[in-house]
Amino acid sequence: MVTVTDAATAGKIAAAVPDPELPMLTLADLGILRGVRAEGDVVVVTITPTYSGCPALREIAGDLRYRLRQAGFAHVEVRSQLAPAWTSDWITPSGRRKLAAAGIAPPGAAGQRASGPVPLTLTAALRRVGCPRCGSQRTTQTAAFSGTACKALYRCDECREPFECIKDI
Repeated sequence: MVTVTDAATAGKIAAAVPDPELPMLTLADLGILRGVRAEGDVVVVTITPTYSGCPALREIAGDLRYRLRQAGFAHVEVRSQLAPAWTSDWITPSGRRKLAAAGIAPPGAAGQRASGPVPLTLTAALRRVGCPRCGSQRTTQTAAFSGTACKALYRCDECREPFECIKDI
């Protein structure tokens, strides 16, 4: 039987697992770790992917199972929870600082985006993305996608350095 104390320990281990696509962030930093609890002799970890087609989900689940088994938890189950859908607002303040320190612009806060229905237009209204290197707001999006679908590519018009930005979701 897994105790409440065991589940708390398992939660700390799960929270410290790095994201495979953004290894400077833990699953807790990214906000995808939804919960860890005991169900009989099983540790159940619930995660919400950043989007339903996230290719890293299988890797994340495997890493969670591996690390928890290494810590002595024999029976580990990883479940995906799609609702409510993950939002970039779930990235912690610490996670946002880690992204910026790694040269990746964090997403905007919820208050910087319109709520409710988003009107469709022929041209996208892009938010101002600050350069994580020099802080300039004079930046240009160069590609809608980067190494992963959740990031876009930008270039700073001041320091001329390219950088990635986590999309607002």
